[in-house]
Amino acid sequence: MKVIILCGGQGTRMREETEFKPKPLVDVGGRPVLWHIMKLFAHFGHRDFILCLGYRGQMIKQYFLDYEAMTNDFTINLGRMRAIAYHGEHEEQNFCVTLADTGLETMTGGRVKRIEKYLKDDLFLVTYGDGLADVNINRLIDFHKSHGKLATVTTVTPQSRFGILDVDDTGLVRRFAEKPRLDGCASAGYFVFDRRVLDYLTGDDCIMEREPLERLAAEGQLIAYRHEGFFFAMDTYREYIAINELWASGKAPWKIWS
Repeated sequence: MKVIILCGGQGTRMREETEFKPKPLVDVGGRPVLWHIMKLFAHFGHRDFILCLGYRGQMIKQYFLDYEAMTNDFTINLGRMRAIAYHGEHEEQNFCVTLADTGLETMTGGRVKRIEKYLKDDLFLVTYGDGLADVNINRLIDFHKSHGKLATVTTVTPQSRFGILDVDDTGLVRRFAEKPRLDGCASAGYFVFDRRVLDYLTGDDCIMEREPLERLAAEGQLIAYRHEGFFFAMDTYREYIAINELWASGKAPWKIWS
């Protein structure tokens, strides 16, 4: 099944890292966050990727063009008969990666619409290039097939970024909760779409999370897959530091591959 990863945003909320590189190339434990996301899908047998590029997309293209040399020892013969022999094999030998320029200013829905020509199957997966999770992708797909609707979105219980206080009229704090889990659900990405969802997407200014998903919900065609495990969206520099500390501790919940 094709896995579409949205890699075109400018990552304006973590300029410390994204001033000179796209957010999907920001390092987590010495590897781009994009690599971690791809490894999750590959763990469940989904290794056919389409990357929707935008901001500094040429850097993502270069990363994959250089991948063999950067992950293997190699011998190179210089001169007119130039040849390279790679020694050993990395664990991504069977990845198929389509790198598609979907425009600098294109919105999320427009990016997916632009790569429609690469989609041949009835179902495809879509997620963002900055969200780490331990979602069981095959269970997600089975869940989607079980309900027969056009779209499935993976949801998580959101957690407050701040401590929440219960304060009475006199200012007395009755209860303090440090970053509690909130009511309701939040989108974690990790979508499964029937290809008929493509008909809900329009031009480059189409924001997938607005009119298309709102319309699908209104028509009863959008179902939530509740994920109770780990999810972390790396949106700010503070979150970048936190996720790298988690990796360095050896307790990265999203690393379920061997």
